[in-house]
Amino acid sequence: MPFRYFIKNLLLPPGLFLLLLVLAWWLRNRRPVLARVLFVIGVGGMTAMSLPIVVEWSAKGIERIPPLPQSEWATLAQRADAIVILGSGRERNDPSWGTDIPTGVALERMRYAARLSKASGLPILTTGGLHYGQPPSEAAIMADSLRDDFGVNVRWQEGESRTTWENANMTAAILLPQGIKRVVVVTQAWHMPRSVWSFEKAGFTVVPAPVGFLSVDNARPFGGWTPEARAVWQNGQLLNEAAGLVGYRLFYR
Repeated sequence: MPFRYFIKNLLLPPGLFLLLLVLAWWLRNRRPVLARVLFVIGVGGMTAMSLPIVVEWSAKGIERIPPLPQSEWATLAQRADAIVILGSGRERNDPSWGTDIPTGVALERMRYAARLSKASGLPILTTGGLHYGQPPSEAAIMADSLRDDFGVNVRWQEGESRTTWENANMTAAILLPQGIKRVVVVTQAWHMPRSVWSFEKAGFTVVPAPVGFLSVDNARPFGGWTPEARAVWQNGQLLNEAAGLVGYRLFYR
């Protein structure tokens, strides 16, 4: 698992652009023309990755599923039988809490799911496995936080999955035998197309509940044309998601 993540991070931007810059330096004497080309691509790619305006443009191509109208929250029980929150990692050994805690992205999903659950009365399943085999699972961390921070009890935990595809299929192993085939899926807007596709393949009817849209006005100085560290991470997430959408359709037919 660590090796797979290392290769993925190396081959996807910004790792790819950093690799091109290293190659440009290495080839600067032997192949100066090629080195200049690699340097331009590397610097240009890193610059684009750092621009919030590129985040906004890129997200518009991925965030194709609209938000769930607030007017429909109270009636969700007519369309679904459970709410599923997809995991998004964990922060290790936070000194303030003395334990592992959900990431900021996970908290955004949990807050939204808690509101939906309170409005509709639907039960919640958290999904997400172990990081490198070390407990607790993402599902357990989210369940504890939902109980302690949002006043919502989680009915089911799926604590083995490592990917979106496994999220869907391992959730299906829990819910489908109980006759639960309609689910509200809560995840980031940029992650929702792949999530809906995976859960439908697993046998569910899905009500998408996306949160955390990146395709809206970036509200940054100069319209988002100045570099920003946060944009590098956001563009990296979008590129990873675009690659995931293609990969899933190729390998999980």
